[in-house]
Amino acid sequence: MMRISMSLPKKLLNDFDEVLKDRGYNSRSKGIRDALKDYIVRYQWMKDMEGDRVGILAVIYDHHYTGVMEDLTDIQHQYRDFINANMHLHMTEKNCLEVIVVKGDAQKIRSLSEKIMRLKGVEHVKLTTTSGGEQ
Repeated sequence: MMRISMSLPKKLLNDFDEVLKDRGYNSRSKGIRDALKDYIVRYQWMKDMEGDRVGILAVIYDHHYTGVMEDLTDIQHQYRDFINANMHLHMTEKNCLEVIVVKGDAQKIRSLSEKIMRLKGVEHVKLTTTSGGEQ
């Protein structure tokens, strides 16, 4: 095993510890290892997507973060050929949820997702897809 050190916001660590407690973990290290494995599996799944896909991209972001709404809109305009619809929901005073319905080439959808993930002010992104081919 390798030992690492990391810095986390207090709320994130408290939330993580609460999840570990609810799931019955006795070790924070084991929980972090499992979370990292899950992250890697999700990335590999996205990386291996190919062909036509249809899906939903859920984006939670802090609308107070300077420029995030404009950046999100700009990216959606760049990928307008792969976006069929979107919905905006005000979750809290701070956070908004953007639900983006996507259809088309898996590589383009993955690129769209990753560009949004990298935006400052975006707190969470989840892509769910299925085959977009004719049955």
